[in-house]
Amino acid sequence: MVRRGPSPYDPCAAASHLVLEAAPASGHMSSMRLPCPACVSATEHRRLFAKNGCDIVRCQTCGLGRAEANAFEPAQYYTGAYFSGARPDGYADYRGAEPVLRHEFARTVAFIRQYRPAGRLLDIGCAYGFFLLEAQRFYEVQGIEIAEEAAEFCRRRGLPVITGAPDEATLTGLGAMDVIVMLDVIEHLPDPRQTVALCGQILRPGGILVITTGDFSSLYARLAGRHWRLMTPPQHLWYFTPHSLAALADSAGLRLERCEHPWKLVPLSLIAFQLRRMIGLGPARGMAAGASGIGVPLNMFDAMRCVFRKRGM
Repeated sequence: MVRRGPSPYDPCAAASHLVLEAAPASGHMSSMRLPCPACVSATEHRRLFAKNGCDIVRCQTCGLGRAEANAFEPAQYYTGAYFSGARPDGYADYRGAEPVLRHEFARTVAFIRQYRPAGRLLDIGCAYGFFLLEAQRFYEVQGIEIAEEAAEFCRRRGLPVITGAPDEATLTGLGAMDVIVMLDVIEHLPDPRQTVALCGQILRPGGILVITTGDFSSLYARLAGRHWRLMTPPQHLWYFTPHSLAALADSAGLRLERCEHPWKLVPLSLIAFQLRRMIGLGPARGMAAGASGIGVPLNMFDAMRCVFRKRGM
């Protein structure tokens, strides 16, 4: 995510805010105070473990986890390679899985229409626009995507997609929205509090923000620890719980209406891709070719979908 400067909640700048409370003999910091974007205050954080060279710490008040990922450059990371199997923590074959993904996104659109059936819709982190293609039947759609190749792909298909980050200039320039979605995006953002606050500003009264992300308090996440399938720093910078996500949204004037752990139709290629990564194997050549078009119903109950509504209606 391209940034003008560090935010108080930027994990890349967090080291400057540390107040050391205890240090074991190994030299690793076990307890510290950090500004928590969900609590909107400095709270005690405890170091849990290290993964991919990043310390993973957790707020002792709300449960929000974060990766201390210094020198991470999102704009250089989220390229076409991230979607085509070249990065072990990306997607196996995102474009090849279009039929499966669009089927799943059509179900997501139907879910969203229960809360706001029409109006202007913004998809933050829209990738190759498969969700927008399903949503445009009911909404006036707009997308934002940091990966230039994916954004250009969207534009070639007639979708109004901006290349860049969801910063203040971009979001306020788009005008008022009725629906904003962040589908498996908020965990990637350098400053989720700022982004959610901006969403709250541009949502019309009664408008909704729909967020999907991993659930750090789930049984799978707690048992697996550093081996959790969604524990992939530095591309995943934040690890939310239902409580911490609700607190973050509340500070932006958004009230929680629903939080659930839904079943999803997942491309078989992605399942195989993630399994190989989890057991320490690299992607197999040609693995995605036949599996991308096959969808498998899956629910590990470690991913949540939350609906927040802007107050004032």
